[in-house]
Amino acid sequence: MSSQKHTIAIVGYGGMGSYHTHLIEESGRLEVAGTFDLLQERRSASVEAGYTAYASYGEVLADPKVETILIATPNDVHKEIALAAFRAGKHVICEKPVALSSEEFKEMLEAAEAAGRIMMVHQNRRWDEDFRVIKEMYDHGTIGPLFQLESRVHGANGIPGDWRHVKAQGGGMLLDWGVHLLDQLLFMIDSKVSSVSSSLSFILGNEVDDGFEAVLQFENGVKAVVEVGTTNFITLPRWYVKGTEGTGIIEDWSLTGRIVTRNQENERLEPTPIRAGVGLTKTMAPPSEGATITEALPPAAELSSGFYANFADVIEGTAVPIVKNTEVLRVLKLIEAIFAAAESNQTIKDFDEY
Repeated sequence: MSSQKHTIAIVGYGGMGSYHTHLIEESGRLEVAGTFDLLQERRSASVEAGYTAYASYGEVLADPKVETILIATPNDVHKEIALAAFRAGKHVICEKPVALSSEEFKEMLEAAEAAGRIMMVHQNRRWDEDFRVIKEMYDHGTIGPLFQLESRVHGANGIPGDWRHVKAQGGGMLLDWGVHLLDQLLFMIDSKVSSVSSSLSFILGNEVDDGFEAVLQFENGVKAVVEVGTTNFITLPRWYVKGTEGTGIIEDWSLTGRIVTRNQENERLEPTPIRAGVGLTKTMAPPSEGATITEALPPAAELSSGFYANFADVIEGTAVPIVKNTEVLRVLKLIEAIFAAAESNQTIKDFDEY
């Protein structure tokens, strides 16, 4: 590993921009050269935090010390900021969603290639521990091969902030949280998406979606249900997954959860019928005593390195990106298919560039 430190200037010093400063410093491989934001109060906050506050984006691009531009602005200006960075010979890290469309992202990739610079997208939730636990279960068949995954994030606070309410700026929950959940699934499931159906929620009266549901069918037989909601005063589990030999649940980001598997050592006994409402059922009765085993969640799958360490290795030419641009493009294509499916109320096929 190289001892060289690489310099990054952060464009957009809001919540995510300031959060990135801590991640960059913790990496040990990179350092913050300074920040730029259009708002004076954020420039002042940058100075108070000990960072240089550039007066203009042009000043950032003209600084020879800056190797990389990190874009943490509203979504609609990602492309123009990135294109200017490539023209100035800088690498780019961009917050998600990297662009408002797959065509915009292709323009950015073409500019990066022409400039001979690196473009990486900060799909940070590949490193979430809850996801990596599910990935471990998927990769190693902890409860048998997984055939259905349900991935949800629920809140009751509506759409946050200001620009996230605006369609022209790339607002809405599909582009905000959906891009994370979809990226996790495509990263984990090595199969083409054969079809998707979806619906968007506009309960709060915004011009953008305040939630959505999507059902993905993969060619390998796996089905995934993805849901984001901002009007959920009682939340459903973060993950609910079914395998051929058991079921797994993760309630929340604190990893409250368990797996329940079939007890292979005991003879399979018929369940005892139970009273259900005004009738009897054996089908929905709990398994007979000793028929199942309840266990703790498995340890999380490990990724080869953190995002920023990987980025440093990539620009030094010693590693390939963990977040590949071809994968990011697939997610954007899937998002476009989800929008199309919701608008047409039809199942969309033949869109995945797997």
